[in-house]
Amino acid sequence: MITKEKFLEKLNNDLSNEFSAIIQYITYAAKIKGPFRPELAKFFINEVADEQQHAQFLADKIVSLGGTPIATASPVADASSAKDMLKEVFKAESRAVSQYKERAKEAEELGFKALAIDLEDMIRDETKHREEVEKILSGWEF
Repeated sequence: MITKEKFLEKLNNDLSNEFSAIIQYITYAAKIKGPFRPELAKFFINEVADEQQHAQFLADKIVSLGGTPIATASPVADASSAKDMLKEVFKAESRAVSQYKERAKEAEELGFKALAIDLEDMIRDETKHREEVEKILSGWEF
């Protein structure tokens, strides 16, 4: 059984990862080069708003549960090519889906039903992000 303190620690780790996703998308949008630069830069920037909403939700929830939100981001994977950037984004989104599934189960276990439902919504968002990146990568010709 998970404790509330351990759950808050994990939520803070998730928050750190959301901060990282924001940084990742912004820096990749700036660094992207090649024939698909306009489309990929726009794609990356458009993802920032969702990640920002996730971060705000997590920070608010951590405070509501009696914790203090972390103010640091997890490290961002360095990538120079467009394909490598997309692969790193795919990994990060896959990790987020997995972590939020775990967090939803833990929220249920702790009796936080509404939070579990909210986390399911975040799973849906992150799954959509991952699927979109997967589609882009599956058509990569070079």
